[in-house]
Order: sequence, then C-alpha cells, then structure tokens
Amino acid sequence: MTRVDPGIEPGDEPDAATDPAGARADGAAPHGDSGAAVAAGVASHVLDVPDFPEPGVTFKDLTPLFADPDGFRHVIDAVVEHHGSDSFDVVAGIEARGFVIAAAVAYATGTGVVPVRKAGKLPRRTVSASYTLEYGTATLEVHEDAFHRGERVLVVDDVLATGGTAEATLQLVERAGGRVAGFSVLLELGFLHGRQRLAPRQVHALLTV
Repeated sequence: MTRVDPGIEPGDEPDAATDPAGARADGAAPHGDSGAAVAAGVASHVLDVPDFPEPGVTFKDLTPLFADPDGFRHVIDAVVEHHGSDSFDVVAGIEARGFVIAAAVAYATGTGVVPVRKAGKLPRRTVSASYTLEYGTATLEVHEDAFHRGERVLVVDDVLATGGTAEATLQLVERAGGRVAGFSVLLELGFLHGRQRLAPRQVHALLTV
C-alpha cells in the first residue's frame, strides 16, 4: 500500500505523494478538447518512481516534461492562456520546481519572477509564512520588497498535494503586499484535497489525478 511521505519539505511537498489504489491520470483540464490534449500530454510525461524517497512512497517525477521542448512549451502556453497575460503583473514560483515554471511563464508574458524560498535562503530582510507538518513546522520567505503594494501575483508550482505549501505561499504574497491573481499547477493530486485548503481562491490544474 502506498502512502504520503510524512517528511515533506516546503516546496517539495507535492512530489512526495502517492496515488491511491486504482487512481487514474484522467483528470480533465477546463478547456474542452484543447485542455484534454494538454492534460494527456502532462500525464504522458509523469513518471512514477516507487519507494522514493523512502519505502512505500511513490515519487511523481515531472522532469521528463521539463526536458521535452514541445511538451514544456504546450503546458506554459496553457497556463498563460488560462489566466491571460494581462491578468497579473508578476509570477511567484515556489521552491524548487516552481522556479522553472515561473521563469517560463514570466518570459512568455513579459513579467518578472519572485522566488518563494525556504527559510534562510534569501540574503535580505524577508516576510515569512509558516505551516504545520506532521512533526513540526516549515517556513517560506520572500524579500520584504518583493511585491509592490497591490501588485497582482500569479503563483505557480509543479504539483498540488495536501496544499500546505500552497496555502502558506498565498498567505505570504498577501503579507508582503501583493494580491493573489491566480494559482496554477501542472498536476493536482485530487485525492489529497489540497484545493480545499485554498478556498475560496480558484485553483487551475492542467491535470488532476
């Protein structure tokens, strides 16, 4: 029987999650045939790595998607199309794979990137938000001047699992003076109900399993 890794770290939470028995990669994206094609493309690039980072855990590896020029371009285009390039001013990427997505979305839309880092990684004064893990707490940070007051921020990450990292990031954006314009992930593990922690904010996932 597979399970969720209890030792998830901030920014790494999504990958250390597992599908329940019988779960299928058939979540539909919200854009009809085009969305279904994008979802299928994401699903075809997800590799399940059993017993990593520890026995009983199945790691969701999305690096093959990042390495495929066409596949990566299609998912970035889908994120931009969903939100609209004029609906946000800056993109915030959650450490670490969120950095890859955020940089590409920002380049495609002519906006900037703000890295959401684990505690202690940024050199200047920061704003922080913490969340609870099974055996303690974890903290995420941005520089205190990362956002202009009221700036519209699109938050992106690779996977949404239990929602702890995402919830802390959205709180962090608001504490730092930004305004959350949207939240996008490539893969949502729906059976972990992460989007419920983010309500009433809308969650955009290219693929839900």
